Amino acid sequence: MRRMSLLLTARWVVPIHARPIANGAVRVEGGRIRWVGRLEDLPGAEAPIERIDLGEAALLPGLVNAHTHLELTAFRSLCEEPDFAEWLRRLIEAKYTRFPASGYAASSRWGVIEAIRAGVTCVGDGSDSGTVLDVLIAGGLRGIVYREVFGRDEKDLETSLGGLREGLAGDLEKATEKVRPGISPHSPYTASAGLIRAAAELAGELQLRFMVHAAESRAEEDLLRSGTGPFLEGFRARGVRWIPPRKSTVRYLAELGALGPRTLLVHMVNADHDDISEVVRAGASVAHCPRSNAKLGHGVAPAAEMLSRGVPLGLGTDGAPSNNVCDVLDEARAAVLFQRALCGEGARSLGAEAALRLATIGGARALGLDAEIGTLEPGKIADLCAVDLSAPHHLPVHDVEAALVFSASARDVVLTMVEGKVLYRGGRVLTFDEDAAREELLAAAAALGPPGGPQ
Repeated sequence: MRRMSLLLTARWVVPIHARPIANGAVRVEGGRIRWVGRLEDLPGAEAPIERIDLGEAALLPGLVNAHTHLELTAFRSLCEEPDFAEWLRRLIEAKYTRFPASGYAASSRWGVIEAIRAGVTCVGDGSDSGTVLDVLIAGGLRGIVYREVFGRDEKDLETSLGGLREGLAGDLEKATEKVRPGISPHSPYTASAGLIRAAAELAGELQLRFMVHAAESRAEEDLLRSGTGPFLEGFRARGVRWIPPRKSTVRYLAELGALGPRTLLVHMVNADHDDISEVVRAGASVAHCPRSNAKLGHGVAPAAEMLSRGVPLGLGTDGAPSNNVCDVLDEARAAVLFQRALCGEGARSLGAEAALRLATIGGARALGLDAEIGTLEPGKIADLCAVDLSAPHHLPVHDVEAALVFSASARDVVLTMVEGKVLYRGGRVLTFDEDAAREELLAAAAALGPPGGPQ
C-alpha cells in the first residue's frame, strides 16, 4: 500500500531559512517535509496527494516556545503585584498551600491547548509537578520538560537531589522521541550552590539538557553581588546561611560547572558584555522572554547584542502568572519593539525577519533541536503552523514577514501540525476534548479563590 502524501498550499510559504514564497506549497509524507516551493512548480508525486488549501494564510514552521511553565496555567492573573519578590512570594504561597496536587494535570492540559491554538509545536517547559511530560505526549506536541528542583539550604542537598533523581527516573521511563526530560535547578536564589553543581553533574551524566533562570532581576543581582535585598530577607527568615559570591550570576554559574553546550539560560536581563562573552565561550543558549521581563519590571535583555555575538537565542513566553497570554507571535513583536526602544535605530535593532527566526529556528537551536525542526526544508520533520492574514488588521499585506510580526497573534492561527499530524484546524484542538478540559481547569482553579476576588 502506497503512503499518502499531504499537500499544504497557501498564499505565502515562509521557510525562514529562505525568502517567502508567493502561492507556495509544502508536500508532507511520512511525517517529514518532502518538497517546498511554488505550487506551479510542484513535481509529479508518486504517492496519492490529499490537499489542504489554507487560502490567504502564511504557512511557516511551527513556533517554538523556548521557555514556559505550563503547569501554572491555572494561576493566570492571580498574582499581579509589580514587585517581583512579593509576586514570587504570593505565587509560592498559592502553589504550595492552596492549589491541590490533583489540579496540575488540568492546568498543564489547558496550557497545552493554549499552545496548540497559538501555533506552537515545541516547548521548553520548567515544572516540578510531573504532569507536563504526560500531557505533552497526549496532546501531540514536541518538547523538553526540564524537571525543576529547589533547595536553598545546603543542608537539604541530599533530599533535593534524591527527589530529582526519583522524578527523573519516571520521566525517562515515559519519554518519547518527541518529548524528552531535562534538568533545572530553578535559579540561584532558590537552589544552593551545591544543588546547582550536583544537578549540572547529573545532567552531564545522563546527557540531558539543562536549564536555569539567570540574571533575571535586580533582587537576584543584589543577592549575588552584595548579599542584600529582598531575597536575603527570605533566606534569613528560613535560617539559611548565605555568603554572597560577589560576582554576576553568569560567572557564578560558570564556576559551578553549570554552563555548557546543553545549558539554557532563561531571561539574562542583567547580562553585561563580559557575561555574554562567558556564554559564548561555553556554547550555552538563551531563552529571551521580553513580555514577562517587562511585566515584572525587570527591564530589557540585550537580545540584539547576544544575537550579534552568535548566542543561540529563542523566544519564551514564560508562564501564565507572569505573562497572562502565552503567544509566541506576540512575543516576537515585543522582542522587536523593546530592542528598538533600548537600542534606538541602526543595525543593532531587530527586524521582522530576525524576530521570526527567534520564534522558530532560534528556539529550536536553543533547545538543541534545530537539525530536525525550525525551518521548512525537505528532510526536516513536518512541524508546521498557518496564520490567516485575511482579516482587516492585516490588509494589505505588502510584506508577509512584517505582517506576521507586527499585526498577527495567536488568534490568527488556523492550523497546527506536528510530525505531519494535524493537531488544530477549524477552530478546534483535535487531541483533547476542549469543553471537558475547560471544566477541569475551572474546577482546579476554584481552589485559588473566586475569579475577580480579592488579591
